[in-house]
Amino acid sequence: MKEKAKTLTRADLAENIMEVFDVTKFEALDFIDDVLEEIGAALAEGESVKISRFGSFMVRDKKERIGRNPRTLEKAIISPRRSISFKPSTIFKNAISGDE
Repeated sequence: MKEKAKTLTRADLAENIMEVFDVTKFEALDFIDDVLEEIGAALAEGESVKISRFGSFMVRDKKERIGRNPRTLEKAIISPRRSISFKPSTIFKNAISGDE
């Protein structure tokens, strides 16, 4: 039977920050929130976010298009929207595939 993959959570990140930097859990969680808020604010402004050795987050503007409801096969208009895409760095891709 295949083992279920563990999900890394905000609490897990805080635990690691607590150990490495010898700070309280509140300080670690506050730091994580600040970093995520900065990333979110930059993306909301349409800026790209590049994290060295990890990858880049980019905002894409998608145009209006015609889609299809898979159940009814009825055509429907998909409104224009903004979405976030992620492009991993080469270093990160190699680490995931084991090609370090």
